[in-house]
Amino acid sequence: MTNKNPVSPQPPRICFLMPYFGQWPFWMPLFLESCRHNADIDWLFFSDCGIPENLPENVRIQSMRYGDYCALVAQRLNIDFHPENPYKLCDIRPAFGVIHEDSLKGYDFWAFGDIDLIYGQLREYFTTERLARYDLISNHARRISGHLTLIRNTPRMREAFKRIPNWQTRFSNPQHQALDEGAFTRIFLWRKNFPKPLFNFVGLFNPWRRRSDFREAYSTPNAGKVWTDGSKDFPHRWFWREGRLTNDKDGTREFPYFHFLGWKKNWQLQEQTDTEAINRLASEPYWQISAEGFAMERAPQIVPPSPEGEMTL
Repeated sequence: MTNKNPVSPQPPRICFLMPYFGQWPFWMPLFLESCRHNADIDWLFFSDCGIPENLPENVRIQSMRYGDYCALVAQRLNIDFHPENPYKLCDIRPAFGVIHEDSLKGYDFWAFGDIDLIYGQLREYFTTERLARYDLISNHARRISGHLTLIRNTPRMREAFKRIPNWQTRFSNPQHQALDEGAFTRIFLWRKNFPKPLFNFVGLFNPWRRRSDFREAYSTPNAGKVWTDGSKDFPHRWFWREGRLTNDKDGTREFPYFHFLGWKKNWQLQEQTDTEAINRLASEPYWQISAEGFAMERAPQIVPPSPEGEMTL
């Protein structure tokens, strides 16, 4: 007898690998709250910043000193690695799958990214169907998105970074070289500055590109790229409403995350905001983000999910 109600396949398991050293940013409670609303995705931090209050169940902090983390990298990659500035860790993001292979058992995908962002509903953007089709998903059309990239947890993809020319020397160099968004991109995209027809034609001959999805998610306004309508008229306010993320320009369209790179440098004054005030805001079901910083949203207009239950890709 045919089962008329087949059990839906379990969505692929995802783990974000997030080494972060120094001091948590003042918006960390808000970042963590956006993680909490993605309860079926895990975040694993390696950090000397301490354990934040009210940590979500899907976020783990492995406490360790920066020097010890560098020693772990050196051991796992068999390189000389002791940069003074933790920003150098961005260069080795493509190798996180090897460095932390032991922590990835049972996961189908691992991810790297930044914490100067707020998540929406990630599963509605990184759907089960999309994850089944691709081994790497970047959120920019022509480069790896350092602020969030997903990679399938297989030996081939964990070791893809070894195709970066002279990777040992470049990883060991203490100077940051943007290898995650530059050299790693060139493995998957050849001649990325070619006109689109020629760029797509060249891509047909690259086996690494065939199973990769480079698609603009419009996560980072004010970063030199045009917006959803082809203009440089960017949203002025973003709204986080019980885990769903919209803005004041794109109507009911939801976004997987908002990367506030262009605004955070103007928030020096808000960094003096006391911890209790930020924690209170994080406990609210609605808040907004603008060039002035984070604030409570009053009388929000609740945006329902799209009829298909997915975001626009």
